[in-house]
Amino acid sequence: MGTDYIIPAQTRIGHVHLKVSDIEKSLAFYRDLLGFEVTTMYGSQAAFISAGGYHHHIGLNTWHSKGASPAPVHGVGLYHTAILYPTRKDLAVIF
Repeated sequence: MGTDYIIPAQTRIGHVHLKVSDIEKSLAFYRDLLGFEVTTMYGSQAAFISAGGYHHHIGLNTWHSKGASPAPVHGVGLYHTAILYPTRKDLAVIF
């Protein structure tokens, strides 16, 4: 593959893994506020969550980040991700 390759428009992102400092705080946001379901827990070190029974859309883990400070404002890392609810009404329920 050369530099002329263009990814197909139908391509989807299956799941994302995030390094977090605290599993329970992260679950309070993703599960309790946004409504994701926990599909698998690995003790207190990792949680896998999904919408609609998929094996997981988001993986949260503390394997190298337990208790870590927030990322520096001018550091590298994930800047944005979007979770698209099916309707505005579904989104409004969480606010």
